[in-house]
Amino acid sequence: MKMYCITLDNNHYEKIKRLGYIPVGLGDKIFSKKFKSDNKGDNISLKNPFYGEYSFHYWLWKNELKNLQDKEWLGFCQYRKFWSLNVNKKNYKDIDQLNKYLIKKIPETLNEYETILGNPLFINQLRPIKFFKKNFFKMIKNPNLFFDKKKRNIKFHFDLMHGEGNLEKAISLLDLEYKKDFEEYVNTEVSFNPHNMFICNSKKILNDFYSVIFPWLERCENKFGFNLEGYGLKRIYGFLAERFMPFWFKKNTKCTTLPIIFKDISEID
Repeated sequence: MKMYCITLDNNHYEKIKRLGYIPVGLGDKIFSKKFKSDNKGDNISLKNPFYGEYSFHYWLWKNELKNLQDKEWLGFCQYRKFWSLNVNKKNYKDIDQLNKYLIKKIPETLNEYETILGNPLFINQLRPIKFFKKNFFKMIKNPNLFFDKKKRNIKFHFDLMHGEGNLEKAISLLDLEYKKDFEEYVNTEVSFNPHNMFICNSKKILNDFYSVIFPWLERCENKFGFNLEGYGLKRIYGFLAERFMPFWFKKNTKCTTLPIIFKDISEID
């Protein structure tokens, strides 16, 4: 298995190597040439502040995917989010201890699957006060949102966090093949597999996914542009991809889930 670990911190290279993963450095704080990056060959590195990790996915698609072995597990994690088979451990005193809990090889019991997503985040189980603080007027105008968990779906969450109506505008730009199903998905599902993290064992599947997601995001640029302020809006292309990615993989592949654990490697040595 190849695991790409994405970071924004130039000091993370050696730590990621100790984990046995491939260090990927994105953003203007990366100076070391040792990292894999998104700014060589055919790339959209200038869009990284808006696309997040997807500027690397674009680079991988255009420059490296053709050279990778097929039927080899290829995964993506982040400097503070990692794949694991055990979520019971909460504290990690150093990199070596964290390393013991991270996935190095996909278990043979999962070989029947083509893709792996993180365990789902259930929006409707988040405390209503979180939504109340985010958009007081929306919650007051729709008091049923406090009590009817089915109404707290993916679209509700996206509207609240990333701009009212923006998800609907983006869906209008999707390929016809996916528009209706994705619209139904965001209006009925109360959970999604978060963090733009996935593991896949097929170059063809990755190419098919990238061939859908990037043309769609490019069309969305004509709608939203890049004059975007605030975390929830500035990275809207990454957040759109975060909702679409699990939908696409579950629709088109044999998919399962694994836990994601949280530990910022900046905090440990």
